[in-house]
Amino acid sequence: MKTFNIIILTLSVLAIILISHWLGQQAYQWLPSSAAIEAEPIGDLFSFLVTLGSIIFFGVTGVLSYSLLFYRAAKNDVSDGPALKGNNQLEVIWTVIPLLLVTWIAVYSYHIYQRMNVLGPLPMVDHFMETPAYAQTDSAVPQPVEKIDVLAKQWAWSFHYRDRQVTSSELHLPVNHPVQLSLTSADVLHGFYVPNFRIKQDIVPNRTIEFKFTPNRIGQYQLQDSQFSGTYFATMNAPVYVESTASYEQWLRKAAQKPLVPAQNAAKTEHEQNQSSVIHSHWQTVKPNIPSPVNAIK
Repeated sequence: MKTFNIIILTLSVLAIILISHWLGQQAYQWLPSSAAIEAEPIGDLFSFLVTLGSIIFFGVTGVLSYSLLFYRAAKNDVSDGPALKGNNQLEVIWTVIPLLLVTWIAVYSYHIYQRMNVLGPLPMVDHFMETPAYAQTDSAVPQPVEKIDVLAKQWAWSFHYRDRQVTSSELHLPVNHPVQLSLTSADVLHGFYVPNFRIKQDIVPNRTIEFKFTPNRIGQYQLQDSQFSGTYFATMNAPVYVESTASYEQWLRKAAQKPLVPAQNAAKTEHEQNQSSVIHSHWQTVKPNIPSPVNAIK
């Protein structure tokens, strides 16, 4: 019987590990598709946490289920169970195991952030990769960084391409090319977040924060404000276009030839509709900022 129990326990542990590993591999599909070099190690970290969390979940629920099925108290048995107070061995086990798991998570997370070269909540947040597995290998010569000024205000984004004197309400980025965003806020706390890039940066008023990353997949994505910034927060979105270098240059040349006009602003439109409505909620709202002038490109 003892040998049989050991075999069952071994098979159960192997099954839990295999199922958890499978779930960890599936976790990559639960995230938005990766569109930046920096997104890949974040996916690895998420997969690791799902795998480890699954092992813990199935392990704990398995032990509880086994105890409920095979160690139930007999009917009308109201006696106390074995005393556990003062059981040093048990206390060491349930202290050491969580400590080891938390340490493992901390070390692996730190390793991931080292590979991303994240400096933390400093004025300069640099996301260039250092590990060859995630670095660009197309050329040994460093590419020039595309610098873009990003202004966030209630409730709109504007993007100024300083080297081309182009301002837009759309964010256009060249694929496989390092990008440096200079993030500023005109009023309150905002957050720069593109789910497909899997990186986020808070934008603090009265500070300019440099934010670097490298988009690596052509497509259209969505920029969201990740910080609640007031009444029309839900309207503060902007399209993000990652395109080939040729298409990017063509867009810049075309935009530079257009005059500056007030940008379309969903928050301003909604606010004006509410003000002209017959029915008013009487809730105090903040009037949206004046839309920034942008080059008319349509």
